Amino acid sequence: MATPSKRIVVQPSSNALVSATVLVAALYFGRDILLPFALSVLLSFLLSPLVEVLEKLRFGRIPAVLSVVMVAFVSFAALGFVLAHQVYDLAYRLPDYKDNILTKAKTFQTDETGVIARVTRSVDEMRAVLSSRPVGDVSGRTKRPVGSPERDRQLRPPAGEVDKSATDAPMRVEVVESLSAKQIAQGILGPLISPLASAAIVIVFLIFMLLKREDLRNRFIQLIGGNRLNVTTQALNDAARRISRYLLMQLIINSTYGLVICVGLVFIGLPNALLWGALTAVLRFVPYIGPWIAALMPIALSMAVFDGWLQPALVLGLFIVNELISNNVIEPWLYGSSTGISTIGILSSAMFWTWLWGPLGLVLATPLTVCLTVVGKHVPQLAFFNTMLSDEEALPAHSRFYQRLLALDPDEAIEVAEDFLATSSPTELYDAVLLRALSLAEEDRHQGDLDDVRQQLVLQTTRDIIEELGERALQAASANETGVARKPCIAAAETASVLCLPARDEADEIAGLMLVQLLCQRGVAARVLSAVTLSGEMLEQVAAESASVVCVSALPPFAATHARYLCKRLRPKFPNLRIVVGIWQTAGIGEKTQERLKAIGIDAMATTLNGAVEHLERLSQNSLLALAGESKSRS
Repeated sequence: MATPSKRIVVQPSSNALVSATVLVAALYFGRDILLPFALSVLLSFLLSPLVEVLEKLRFGRIPAVLSVVMVAFVSFAALGFVLAHQVYDLAYRLPDYKDNILTKAKTFQTDETGVIARVTRSVDEMRAVLSSRPVGDVSGRTKRPVGSPERDRQLRPPAGEVDKSATDAPMRVEVVESLSAKQIAQGILGPLISPLASAAIVIVFLIFMLLKREDLRNRFIQLIGGNRLNVTTQALNDAARRISRYLLMQLIINSTYGLVICVGLVFIGLPNALLWGALTAVLRFVPYIGPWIAALMPIALSMAVFDGWLQPALVLGLFIVNELISNNVIEPWLYGSSTGISTIGILSSAMFWTWLWGPLGLVLATPLTVCLTVVGKHVPQLAFFNTMLSDEEALPAHSRFYQRLLALDPDEAIEVAEDFLATSSPTELYDAVLLRALSLAEEDRHQGDLDDVRQQLVLQTTRDIIEELGERALQAASANETGVARKPCIAAAETASVLCLPARDEADEIAGLMLVQLLCQRGVAARVLSAVTLSGEMLEQVAAESASVVCVSALPPFAATHARYLCKRLRPKFPNLRIVVGIWQTAGIGEKTQERLKAIGIDAMATTLNGAVEHLERLSQNSLLALAGESKSRS
């Protein structure tokens, strides 16, 4: 019977909200210092491997750091100078393309009766009406109708008369002082002071971070981890590995990408190809949309420069082909493993850091998000970062399978099982997904949280999956010319060397079905009894089958109690019977439970189907060998 649903009350934490608000405000108002500091940390991850290489070549720490930093910033400055020259050259040439732009624009003109033309005329008429002044407007001037010659003659003064008010009015003279050298210097250098100061802060931070990187690492471990050296070290190593690999691979891929674009634009004949290649390489650090933003300007310029449409199409095709090859071939090959951030996490972090720190925040978005994900993975209090941003599944496979069944969506639940089966074996699917989902369902049922409809859906869907996988195994075996088809599960009327006894419920029986199927695929004759069979009838069935081995199948939450009860009935009546107890729970079997079961006289215990199959196969073979020896001695 369905029980009333329990209300879940979520109380927001005011302290957490206040802390988050204060943190975001500090990041925003402290961006003048925090942004250069973050850039320094990012560059230290990128340049520290080069410093280590120079140190291995017998360079001292200080010469190695200064050499690497100097080469890096001189390279940036040289690239900036070249790009500035390209921008100046482009601005100088743009007026030459005016005629071609007008010619291209005329190709989009339509006839007077077209839809676009009518819409354009309507918009122009509405704009003219809205922009015209009414008669007697606030200026106090008298309005006259446009194009009225009679009205013009009335308002025009007679010939020979001069408006004395116009000649008598004094002429306004404005004295403009010449700019001093100081003012000229301020006008030129003023806009450069802020970026130069930020660059100086970045250089100073970067040099000292590279010089004292071990000391900073140890202080960070002491500050964050304290005595938890293992967790903190793992977090640091994980973050450093992900960020360093991401930056290095991005630098290689984006530089190659920009070089290919530059060379391709040179062959097409587009001016300032070096500028567009460098811009593409930089903008490609922006996830997903960066390359297409970079493609807009070359495409637009090609439409202005060239007479036809072939060159713009070639530029567009160059970007499309380059992006497809980069995304589907080069990046999977070079990355090996991703940064560990989901697509939604990357886009959300890009918007957040761009809003917070501007364009540089967009460049820093992915590395900063990697750090937050790593911290959330290793620090329980910040686990929500890993849940929100990581590309890992928020719910494990068995929880997703069970949740879709609770939502009355068996089709998606089967898809979850199929996806898991694509990379795992049926045994792993049974142990990791189906058994654990059945355990969750049994716990909810015993607590009164699972209604009959959902309970039956869970059980029936699990049965259907087991039957489907059993049929696939038989078809695969029969299709194999060199193999021998495994014997299917034994029918009720046949004898079996292994009997599987459900401890109490139908879920125990379904777990037994999985076990029997795996045994049958290994050539062990096995059968599972129905859960509706009474314990006394089970004993009679064991005697009638002359089974040498039995397995008691039990699922939580009362697995040990039910299994112990059935074993206490079996052992006195069948002292030579081999008994294996399968308690299907991932937490393992407690010591007291093991002692109680061993006191009854069971032969083995298992918590997984794989372990139970190994025990049962071994005990079944031993029993068969013993029976063969007895029959041989009798003869």
